[in-house]
Amino acid sequence: MKLLDILTELKKDMKYIEKELYKSVETDQKLLAETSLHLLKAGGKRLRPVFVLLGGKFGTYDIEVLKHIAVPLELIHSSSLVHDDVIDNAKTRRGQLTVKSKWDNRIAMYTGDYIYARAMLMITELPNPLIHQTMAKAMVQMTIGEMEQIRDFFNTDQSIRNYLLRIRRKTALLIAISCQLGAVAAGASSDICRRLYSYGYNVGMAFQIQDDLLDLRGTEKQLGKPPGSDMLQGNITIPVIYALQDEKIRADLLQLIANIRDQNDIGSVRAAVGMIKESAGMTKAEELADRYMNKALDALEGLPDIKTKKNLRDIAHFVVKRSY
Repeated sequence: MKLLDILTELKKDMKYIEKELYKSVETDQKLLAETSLHLLKAGGKRLRPVFVLLGGKFGTYDIEVLKHIAVPLELIHSSSLVHDDVIDNAKTRRGQLTVKSKWDNRIAMYTGDYIYARAMLMITELPNPLIHQTMAKAMVQMTIGEMEQIRDFFNTDQSIRNYLLRIRRKTALLIAISCQLGAVAAGASSDICRRLYSYGYNVGMAFQIQDDLLDLRGTEKQLGKPPGSDMLQGNITIPVIYALQDEKIRADLLQLIANIRDQNDIGSVRAAVGMIKESAGMTKAEELADRYMNKALDALEGLPDIKTKKNLRDIAHFVVKRSY
């Protein structure tokens, strides 16, 4: 089941948002134009713009207003990916060479900065200070989340709480404000905006947990990168944390992770992935994702009973059950 199959009525507007995304990073600087479009043209789920448009359905829907939120939020997400790939030394993303691999680290860092700056410039077209404040606060939290991830590289003693705080900042907040700000820009009531924020936050948490599961169980073709890439880069995710709680495999798994850290050993990555997939860590992570999904569905109760409400329910299920 593909995301846009659920939301056929948004296809026209999403096509428009896609054009606006490309348009937003246009520049006479040829190299910067090429590098900025590189990741955008590789595609992606465009989950954040979809949520902005759906949030707008709960008020006065105007694509010309909503684009000033949908495009910047996707640009902010994209700029963070360009920077992440430098930090993680990632060679591929979405089946394509990363900006840092095709060019170099310096070009990638300035490309990420440029995309982020274009997002900030576009959001100034909307006069509502709440939109600017909400987005700025989320960006601060995202940066803290990135720093915490670096701090916890290869930290096999980190707690579940630390992991959840990190993904809250890195992933869930941006999805939460996508739902919220679409409604704010459309003039929806504060109660609707609050419920949509809660929905988006919990969907975002479920989305990241599912991403962490897919990194272990997906194929390179599905993921656009080798399975176990998170571990190779030092990211200890929730299935790994749960697997490490099993005393029967803990010592062996710790040794494999140490090999990955010290020797960048691909064989140890494969062995660790196989061990974790056979452990209870996968099931426990799936159950946690389900709990967040159910919280997201609960947040929808009390919203107006329009078709968009069903769309949001369907997306929550899609996020947890997806295979890509």
